Amino acid sequence: MMDNAEVRKVLPHREPFLFIDEVIEVNQESIVAKRFVSPDEDFFKGHFPNFPIMPGVLVLEAMAQSSALLGSHIMSQSANEKSIYLLCGVDKVRFKKKVLPGDTLIFKSSVISSKRGIWKFKCSAYSKEELVCAAEILCADRSLNE
Repeated sequence: MMDNAEVRKVLPHREPFLFIDEVIEVNQESIVAKRFVSPDEDFFKGHFPNFPIMPGVLVLEAMAQSSALLGSHIMSQSANEKSIYLLCGVDKVRFKKKVLPGDTLIFKSSVISSKRGIWKFKCSAYSKEELVCAAEILCADRSLNE
């Protein structure tokens, strides 16, 4: 549905902090996005040198990025010089499985609610069809002048 170039048109993130490779499916209620976790990722050098695991906060960040893509799609609005989506809260986080070098993550996000530019999403991340992480994520559409 969206390749990496199209994702980059919507999100302001760039390497090494862009964690969505492509969008597989998106509609007005939900999104499915994908990320290949390369064994060459810089964070594996220090987390941990002899037992590389993708940091959970980065899995959450990827879930937030997929949610921002969904919000952008619903509002027909990309991040631009006037506004941007910001991560503003994370609730009910559960890590269920380690993310290892070479894993492919599938992110699913759906809208729970939206009020005054603050969106609440139900998010999950999967590797090999097994749940890796689940959370409720809050994102806010905010003016860059605030």
